[in-house]
Amino acid sequence: MSPFTHVLLDQAHSSAWSIDPAVAERMNPANPADASLARSVAVLRERGSDVRAHESGELTPEALAGVDVLVLPHLAAAASERVAGDLPPVLSPAEIDAVTEHVVAGGGLVVLGECDQDSHGNNIGEVLARFGLHLVSTLVHESRDGGHRHHANATWVLAETDAGPGQGVMAGIEELCFYRAGTIDTSGAPTARVLARTSGTAHPAGQPLAVTLEHGQGRVVVLADSDLVGDDSIGELDHEEFWVNLITWAGNGSRRFEAPAGGGLRTSATGSGAVPEVRSAPGAEPRRAVPEEWHALKAAVEELRLLQATDGSLRPEADRERAAALVAEMIARVGELAPRFPHDADYLAALPVDLQRWVDGGFGVPDFLMSLQAFRPDRHRVDGAEHLVLFPMYTQNGNPDRVFEAVLLSTFWPDWLAGVEADFENPMFLSVQFLDHTPGYDTNSAVLFPETVAVREVPTFHWGAIFSDREAARFRRVTAAAAEILDLELPPEGERLVASQELAQSAFAMWDLVHDRTHSHGDLPFDPFMIKQRMPYWMYALEELRCDLNTFRQCVRLAEEGHPYARAVQLAIIFDRGFRFPVTGERHRNYDGLGGQLLFAWLHQHDALRWTDNRLTFDWSRVPQTVVALSDEVERLYRDGIDRSKVGHWMAAHEFISRYVAPHPASAWAKGAAGLPLDGPRKGLNDAVLPDEFPLNVFFEALRKKLAPVIDSTRGLTGTHDPRAEESGADSRSLEQEGRMSA
Repeated sequence: MSPFTHVLLDQAHSSAWSIDPAVAERMNPANPADASLARSVAVLRERGSDVRAHESGELTPEALAGVDVLVLPHLAAAASERVAGDLPPVLSPAEIDAVTEHVVAGGGLVVLGECDQDSHGNNIGEVLARFGLHLVSTLVHESRDGGHRHHANATWVLAETDAGPGQGVMAGIEELCFYRAGTIDTSGAPTARVLARTSGTAHPAGQPLAVTLEHGQGRVVVLADSDLVGDDSIGELDHEEFWVNLITWAGNGSRRFEAPAGGGLRTSATGSGAVPEVRSAPGAEPRRAVPEEWHALKAAVEELRLLQATDGSLRPEADRERAAALVAEMIARVGELAPRFPHDADYLAALPVDLQRWVDGGFGVPDFLMSLQAFRPDRHRVDGAEHLVLFPMYTQNGNPDRVFEAVLLSTFWPDWLAGVEADFENPMFLSVQFLDHTPGYDTNSAVLFPETVAVREVPTFHWGAIFSDREAARFRRVTAAAAEILDLELPPEGERLVASQELAQSAFAMWDLVHDRTHSHGDLPFDPFMIKQRMPYWMYALEELRCDLNTFRQCVRLAEEGHPYARAVQLAIIFDRGFRFPVTGERHRNYDGLGGQLLFAWLHQHDALRWTDNRLTFDWSRVPQTVVALSDEVERLYRDGIDRSKVGHWMAAHEFISRYVAPHPASAWAKGAAGLPLDGPRKGLNDAVLPDEFPLNVFFEALRKKLAPVIDSTRGLTGTHDPRAEESGADSRSLEQEGRMSA
């Protein structure tokens, strides 16, 4: 099922709107746009939503099954409007019950009202009464001198919204017009949120025009005017973004996300910085079963790795007979598993040879060059294709020792991602997800790179794999906690990104693909992969950030072209770079952290985000252009670096970062040429770099303390498995048993 919103728009009951342009033209031949919602449907589909019409029959529980949002679009009788729809504009008691239960159970409801509501022959009032809301039958007028008339029309009223950049469902919204609107009475719904209201110079004054309400596990949206999302008005002001926000927000009720893909993580938390729990729900995809032979292989590998030294050789005191028996077990199990992986036949034939050679050679430093060269997952990028991986290797950001690790994984390569790769050619890249693994991946490691494997010589590398499921799962947990700590009201698309493992994993796969490609594209004054180079760590920070900024830039363009995942990638970059990166890891030349510090500082100093009254807010209308502007600055720094000496480029980069992230007060580099040993070897310049050349600011110092336990809880996390939660559960059971024994 798609991770985007599933919308059902009622076309069975008599309505003044049709999503079919041909029907709209029959309804209003002179001005079809005044009867058409085709454009509003297209906008939602462009963002990934599945929108379909309910064309016949009553709204029953069966009709609403699998629906995130039901839209009731200005139901009206033929006596009051030009209409389409075979049923009367009146919902039966059974239909009202079905709609109410839909919301209570976690679904969304969007009601498009109209002025003079009581004259249209519908019973929307009975529907809304279930939620304590009421559409007031009136026609709002704006005074001549009030400054809230749109195009000087007294009944086209410009709504008032909260001061400052909109947050949450109002993200990116500055101006809205309600054309011939009624108002909404919220007196029966004290928890309703008024998004827009009439001005103080309107009649009636200060009355709600747009309202949201959480009811049960679901959500309700009511608009006092339907024209603002019609074809002739949705392109005006901020109506299009408002419409997408409303539908997405309404669809973000807890029903769909009780347990996202693979029984993943909920985003609700009970206290500041609380760690969202892992729980299953009816209909959640179970963790994929692995073959019994795998369990036997995994057990042998886990025992053998305990006998190995840091370089992969057998420790002198280790039981060599037992080691040989374990390798024999591994060889046997690989042989049994091999038929399941015909696409890896060459590798799985070479692997036993390398294993036996290690035994016959006396268990020295392993050399798995032959099997590494035979392993070519890049030649079989098929969605769902599984691979068995077994090498002596270290795991990046995990286990530094080159001991044996075994991983069972599957490829994440949906057709839409293959389409992205066709435009951003990256034949070496693979997005993968864990099925099971040995302890080296019960860490923070989220990559599988061939350069980590123990070999006698460096071969040509043909592939690199990133575990997008792990990236997504930890992103969701950390971002949910950070948003709560910072009192950040996520935009609806951000809320959905944090709630859905499938959507988050898709975003990270796309981000990784474009990011990885960027390393070898652009004006590059040095080897972008910095292999065997020693330079100040901020150069690594700039390179990683440059690749993220280019990914963001490309996704701004792709979003404008209608790619459904492009906005999710932008949000993932902002939140992961801005929250998790700066406060993860030790403060020792932490280049990933510095990239996040720079992005945050740039956004803050350019008024795209504010930290005021202990609350973080974004000006979402400014964020894209502000991030692209930072990308421009970094690209300019790189381009100018081609004409500088290496040291001159290092100094220019330090100066650039220092404009936004304050260097350490004791920094020699901050003093410029006068403070650096420029007359000696470059080693002296590297030695002059402080371990924490660019310390965390006060914002991140405070955030780090509160997020630390959440970040620690993500160690070993995957899209389907939370080992820390299992440990916690085992500890709890042990304490309970101890308590019973004491009693």
